[in-house]
Amino acid sequence: MVTNAEQAQSATTIRSCHKLMINLKKITTAPNLTFDVMICGAEDGPLVLLLHGFAETFHMWRSHMPKLAAAGYRPVAPSQRGYSAGARPDTREPTYFSFDHLVKDALSIAAACGNASGRFHVVGHDWGGSIAWGIADRYPERIASLTVLSRPHPNAFNRALSAPDGEQKRRSSHHWWFLEADATARILADDARWLRERLKTNKVPEAAIAEYVAVLGNPETMEAALTWYRARGAIRAPTGVIKVPTLFIWGDADDTVGRMAAEGTQEFVAAPYQFVELRA
Repeated sequence: MVTNAEQAQSATTIRSCHKLMINLKKITTAPNLTFDVMICGAEDGPLVLLLHGFAETFHMWRSHMPKLAAAGYRPVAPSQRGYSAGARPDTREPTYFSFDHLVKDALSIAAACGNASGRFHVVGHDWGGSIAWGIADRYPERIASLTVLSRPHPNAFNRALSAPDGEQKRRSSHHWWFLEADATARILADDARWLRERLKTNKVPEAAIAEYVAVLGNPETMEAALTWYRARGAIRAPTGVIKVPTLFIWGDADDTVGRMAAEGTQEFVAAPYQFVELRA
């Protein structure tokens, strides 16, 4: 016979397991802007906004979200502008994909998740890291903490990009050919061979590659993803000194970001700062 205490414990376990499940939802922030969003954790938990980069998708956060939820947070990972079919403006007009729009999208999604004015944690990788730096610069009063993976502070990146040794410029050479008209066709040729091989070279698991290609492996999504680059150009605009607690994570095997930009990031953070170097 099951006791009341056992029933209560079972119900608690079921609720706890439910909180760790990832739910896919759609969030509309404006006309013609409906984002696919993965959400996990208790609704009253501190919001953690997870912003993906290129050539990944919001699936990159799938393994991290239950861990954040188990720690009491509310992780939210949007499939960003152009990646979500319902939030894909006309790519023939790059201004629809401007940096200002990308920052506004992130804030609007946070608001739709119940955080219209309070602080939240923001985590970004690659392009998502650029957006995270921008949010922390422009809206420091909204940020509880900033965590950026593999995307130095834009000022440190620009300085490395213009360095005489040309190392960072070489590492970032793909930024320039992404601006060319045939970039989408080149990336998706031969069953997205360039994309698959690049991800595999960077030791992305086959299952994750399949998830990313399932989203990016068509001309419409890929063209939208590349329009992020075309709207902003190869050089990132200067960003102010960051005044929120910041964690920056960089791997020494990162083939797109060199040590100069990574180590130089600390100069542009005037708040508690931690730099974590992952060694290959």
